[in-house]
Amino acid sequence: MPRSGGRVAEHFHMQSESLIKPLMQTISHQHHRVRVDVIQATGAVIQFGNGKSVDDVLSHLAQRLFDEIPKVRHAVTTVIGEWLLHLRDRYSYFHKLIPLLLGSFSDEIPENAKLAWTYWEKIGLQWEKENEEDLKDKMDFSVSPSHYPKGVTRPGLGCRELVSRNLSKILPGLCHDITDWVESTRVKASQLLYTLLLHAEDHITQHMELLLRTLYQACLDEESDVVKNCVKAAELIGTFVSPKVSLRLITSAFGKTPKPSCIMVLTAVIRGSPKEVLQPHLTDLGNTLSQAGQGSEEVRITGKYTADCSFRPVFYMEQLLCCVQALIETCQEDCKEISLQLMKVLVTVMALPCSQHLKEKVEETMSSLAEVQQLDSFLCLYKQHIIQLLEWISVSHDSWTCYSPEVLQFDVIATHSGPVIGEALNNFILILKTCLQPNKDPQMRLKLFTVLSQLLQNGSETVNSQGLFPSYLETVIKDILAPNLQWHAGRTAAAIRTTAVACLWALSHCEILAPEEILKVKDGLMPQIIAAMDEDSKTTRLMACRIVGVLLKACGRQFDEDNFTKTYTEVLKRLDDASCDVRLAAARTLAQWFRALKDGEVRSAMEAQVEFLYQELLIHLDDPDENTQKAVLEVLKEGSDIYPELLVREIEGAVHKHRTPAYCNQLLRHIQSARESAP
Repeated sequence: MPRSGGRVAEHFHMQSESLIKPLMQTISHQHHRVRVDVIQATGAVIQFGNGKSVDDVLSHLAQRLFDEIPKVRHAVTTVIGEWLLHLRDRYSYFHKLIPLLLGSFSDEIPENAKLAWTYWEKIGLQWEKENEEDLKDKMDFSVSPSHYPKGVTRPGLGCRELVSRNLSKILPGLCHDITDWVESTRVKASQLLYTLLLHAEDHITQHMELLLRTLYQACLDEESDVVKNCVKAAELIGTFVSPKVSLRLITSAFGKTPKPSCIMVLTAVIRGSPKEVLQPHLTDLGNTLSQAGQGSEEVRITGKYTADCSFRPVFYMEQLLCCVQALIETCQEDCKEISLQLMKVLVTVMALPCSQHLKEKVEETMSSLAEVQQLDSFLCLYKQHIIQLLEWISVSHDSWTCYSPEVLQFDVIATHSGPVIGEALNNFILILKTCLQPNKDPQMRLKLFTVLSQLLQNGSETVNSQGLFPSYLETVIKDILAPNLQWHAGRTAAAIRTTAVACLWALSHCEILAPEEILKVKDGLMPQIIAAMDEDSKTTRLMACRIVGVLLKACGRQFDEDNFTKTYTEVLKRLDDASCDVRLAAARTLAQWFRALKDGEVRSAMEAQVEFLYQELLIHLDDPDENTQKAVLEVLKEGSDIYPELLVREIEGAVHKHRTPAYCNQLLRHIQSARESAP
């Protein structure tokens, strides 16, 4: 029998090769039990045959790892595990068999994954014993890494060595599979990449260029599982590779066309790195991120996208923000030394239009940056850096256009810094003075005027938070507002005049513009404000009427005869305005005109003008709109004590022309009452 058994084994050894072809033709049979039997038979044929057909069956077995039936995948794992333990020529096939076994670590069935781990531990221990002399030093003096992924068990020495010694043969094919057109292949390959890097540890270093090229491409994958696995793999680069090597290679990619995948990889490397290892490289990292943010803004503004359309502005900014968050979380208080660079990045991200969710995330990140520096809030960060931030964006402010990213960054710094902007008025006003000259880009001026108007509406909590804004009022009014109130053709020019008037109204309405300041600038402003009352924009006309009222209240008593005449004739026209709001504002301004005239030095010389004004107001006292009638009645009551007898004569001459004498009678009673109460 023994001799007979030996002859059978010898015969099988010689004939085993002929069995491979029919087995491989049946390995994809529709019944899973047949597939399981074929896989088991293949394992036996290779193991007990001549072993030369391993290459012929590997691709078929690899395909069965994607089989939807768990028992089929279990059979493949068993066969590969047995070969790695017992195949006579197994050393020659390690680089081909190891990826198949390690690929089962991520099997969705825990039993299959556990089987693969069990085999792998046995294989590693067996290899250790077989190579004990070779590994003696490592076994005796090896020290566990001080920084290791949390919750992950470190593979044994034999397992690690097996992967490290075969990685150069495995990695090229694996990197190719990660970019395969089949989704399931890409997912499986990305899972395997993580497992391999976990085993390779610092041996990753010699494969960095290939790894990074692959990760940059894979992190743009449409399949989220591929991206998630590749990010986990990139974290292992941070854990095991010196940042002197990894950061140099990654940041060099930032000098080319910006890609969000580069930032994703850098973020993962930062998250995987220990704090103390990153510390010497913080300055370089801060500068790189700051430049990456500025570069992305230019691409976004100019619309120059990458050839593979991988640049998506919001997605890019999200990744940039994630990178800053990773730095803050990893380096904590060490981030103080790059606080300015990180603020530049955060301001740039917040400047991206139409991204409210990003703005909220940026505020959270700013708060985190403040917290690690033991500051009360992100406003303290602005307090630290406001001058430097304004200097940073103002380097090229003389050539800004509406397409300049710095305009959006300026908006963020000015409006988001709250009261802190009041501490940097010198830089702030200088930028506005340069950029708001009439010869500059109209759309840009419109944007900046909108920002200024927004700040002035709440001046005590923004530009005047320190009480310093009044010292810049002359510059703001004479050099910024007045030139832009000049009439120019076009809708944009009209919109600029509207925002300039809005700024002036905010100044006067919020009482930032004191009476003595108004007196200094009234001669230069009055002609433009009077002209603004004839604008097409209802808003402009309304605010212009209100501003004239403020000017009359502040310094009307210093008006000469010519000032009074020009003012009332233009305001009077607004009582015929199509807008009820403008008519009411004009009426209130005329009431203020009468008050100013009472206290003025030219009252006696204005009788003819007052008479004409009485006549015109009496016409409007019969206005079809009841609100206008009531407003005009109040104006006439206010002006009645200047020349009461004259007004009575005019009323008596006009009352019969009115649809109802009610308002005229009220006015007469008011005059009579005033006479009786006079001393």
